[in-house]
Amino acid sequence: MNINDLLIDKTWTLFLDRDGVLNKKIDDDYVRNWEQFEFLPGVKESLKNLAQIFHRIVIVTNQRGVGRRLMSVDDLNLIHDKLKFEIEASGGRIDAIYFCTDVGEEGSTHRKPKPGMAFDAKNQFPDIDFNKSVIVGDSASDMLFGENLNMKKVLISHKIKGNPDLIFPSLIEFSAVLLPKI
Repeated sequence: MNINDLLIDKTWTLFLDRDGVLNKKIDDDYVRNWEQFEFLPGVKESLKNLAQIFHRIVIVTNQRGVGRRLMSVDDLNLIHDKLKFEIEASGGRIDAIYFCTDVGEEGSTHRKPKPGMAFDAKNQFPDIDFNKSVIVGDSASDMLFGENLNMKKVLISHKIKGNPDLIFPSLIEFSAVLLPKI
């Protein structure tokens, strides 16, 4: 697939994974507080660019650290509040953040690759059309999440994981390719 095949316009929704796409992952641990949160290079500029292209931008993130009691929901909400503030201060936007704290996939309807967080987004924003949505993630689970909902799938990685439609090494490179479309 070619990026031009997507025909993205202002009716599309962008679903973003968080860790590994927006911020640096912590090996064998979780981002437990704002002091540990580190934006990946170019992310703020990317979200400023992407806000010009997509009608909705939402984050869908598995946050097992809460389920494992390594942090609280309040800790997570504080991280997300500051994340949104930083993005908005840079000219970008995040319309909503959905998270799943379930530890395991069994019985969970929301832990990616299950579609629960996407359905929550559609309930909040009924104009979301999954056929006119893109998931940007860094894992096979993110790609399967998109596949389960018939979304276009963009992998942020240097090696293939899952079944992506497109692969970019970073969010800034993905947004830069889309910018000429506006």
